[in-house]
This record gives sequence, structure tokens and C-alpha cells, in this order.
Amino acid sequence: MGTFDLGVGLAFWLMNASALLCVVYGIIYWNKDKEEKVLERKTWDKNEAKINKDL
Repeated sequence: MGTFDLGVGLAFWLMNASALLCVVYGIIYWNKDKEEKVLERKTWDKNEAKINKDL
């Protein structure tokens, strides 16, 4: 190989940086909305039980 071009080096480092950013983003937002769904489900079950009791 032996030849190093600025474009090749830039593409290499940008590719590595984008892969690292994807990993960091995935770690931060892994289960972000899961807690909201659980809370919605508990509220739904509670309201449904009350409605069924009233019927």
C-alpha cells in the first residue's frame, strides 16, 4: 500500500467517528421509552379494572 491520501485518511477517521457516535447514541437511548410504556400499561389496567367494576 504505502500511499496515504488526505481523502482516504479523512474518510477513515470520519467512519470511525460515526461508528463511535452510533454506539454512544445507542447506549444513551437504549430503553428510553420503555418506562413510559410500562407506566401507560399500569394506568390502563387500573382504569380498566375500575370501569369493569362499575359495569
